[in-house]
Amino acid sequence: MEYMLLPLKRYADFSGRSRRKEYWMFALGYILLAIVISLLAVATGGFGEGSPSGPFFWLLILLMLALIVPSLAVQVRRFHDQDKSGWFILLNFIPYVGGLIVLVFMCLDGTRGDNRFGPDPKQTAADVADVFS
Repeated sequence: MEYMLLPLKRYADFSGRSRRKEYWMFALGYILLAIVISLLAVATGGFGEGSPSGPFFWLLILLMLALIVPSLAVQVRRFHDQDKSGWFILLNFIPYVGGLIVLVFMCLDGTRGDNRFGPDPKQTAADVADVFS
């Protein structure tokens, strides 16, 4: 649960690095919440009659708008974890294949150890203690 909420705590933090676990747990939480709200919208007629309306439809729109910034920020930090520029998020705008390319990058492991964007997020205090012992 901690990893689902970490991108919200680092809401607009586009610096540093994020683990795959942080990205995918946030994505899972976002998708599950969107599915639940969508099902509630469908159950209450929020997507019927040609034009969407109803409180759950607007709640879904509000959720999507509220999570744009943390979604972009965690994607940038994932690229940083792989020692790539955050500008790689612009790949999302390439029609058809851009999202797939970003999906592949989000699945790749980050660089081991420190890189130009900060310390390795996987490295624990015990690992650091082993280096200095």
